[in-house]
Amino acid sequence: MTHDDAPLLADLMPWSVAPPRLGRGWPTAPDAASLRARWDALVKAEGPEREALFQPTRSRTPHTAVGQLPGRSGGTERLARASGPCPEPVRVLHAPFDEQWLIPDQRLIDAARPELWRVADERQVFVVEAATARARAASDPTGPPLLATSLLPVLRTGRVRPLYRRPGATEPNLAPGLTEHLTARLGRDVSPMDVLAWTIAAARALPGGLSVPLTGDTEAWERGVAVGRRTLWLMRRDGERPRLPGGRRPYVRAPLPSRPLTLRYDRDEEALLLDEGRISPVPPEAWDFEAGGVRVLEQWFTARTEPADPGTLAAIRPPAWPQTWTSELLELITVLALLAASRTRQAEGAALAVPDPITPAELRAAGVFPVPPSAHRPASVLDAHEEGPEGQLALL
Repeated sequence: MTHDDAPLLADLMPWSVAPPRLGRGWPTAPDAASLRARWDALVKAEGPEREALFQPTRSRTPHTAVGQLPGRSGGTERLARASGPCPEPVRVLHAPFDEQWLIPDQRLIDAARPELWRVADERQVFVVEAATARARAASDPTGPPLLATSLLPVLRTGRVRPLYRRPGATEPNLAPGLTEHLTARLGRDVSPMDVLAWTIAAARALPGGLSVPLTGDTEAWERGVAVGRRTLWLMRRDGERPRLPGGRRPYVRAPLPSRPLTLRYDRDEEALLLDEGRISPVPPEAWDFEAGGVRVLEQWFTARTEPADPGTLAAIRPPAWPQTWTSELLELITVLALLAASRTRQAEGAALAVPDPITPAELRAAGVFPVPPSAHRPASVLDAHEEGPEGQLALL
């Protein structure tokens, strides 16, 4: 089976949501303390000063009336009158492999996508289309076509596809009948997480969209699922922390400065240089790892060091490089190195024909395709009341 004759991801995981659109950068930061300080500065300002600090857009101003984000306790009065403490920041995926913090308040976000917040819990997995239009058109292999995260994704990339349509890992976001058909073909139970693992391992970017070759060969399926589950573990970074083999683990060899300004890589020494600070060994595969055509380590560093305009809320930052950032950088290097090794194995597998292919024609004959229109829409999630603007009960 060629990738052109493989099922499309859009059919296998039919419900998708556009990524959240923040509209302003200051409600996110690599550290939560800065967000609380920014909020305090905002609510202490009044009138035109508060509006200027807020950075209004056509979608949001301090006078916009919106409700609470599902599952959050932020205020609902208009921001122009807001006071009190900062809503508790939450961890989000801000860029590929870059976990940051967000003030979860819909008044601050141009398009928060409440349907994503309604299904976000500890068992949810969000799949994000990471391949750019350029990469799809050219089948560019510079980065993984899909990212997976346990955190709410706020990346400015492609569509977001939750694995589950409801909280508590219920009602998988898969074409109805898909897992049953795979179970029958493979002669073994297939769970939604198995399908996701195979998808992460097998997805390919094509000009017409992301395709996912499927197989009815049990051995090939099990190999692909094993690779995908490891990739999911590395991308989600939950559970046991990943480690490189002894002797290859990165360490701080020379102390990092209090405010590093430059990032360089010494390929001969396998060393990452933050001004005069030094981390090694850093495998070339980790340094070269790209997502969406951008080097991940450089993007991560820039997000923490790029100057902000003086007098803006974004300029409120830690006075010095926090130790937690160093720990996060060491783990990121480890994750990228291990993912690069997995990607090499995936690329070798992709060059081979998928044995016993399951084609779109077969899925149509089995009644899995076409997917019913209801599967493309969010499920009704009415387990909790949501507060609307100015404290009113939201009507869903």
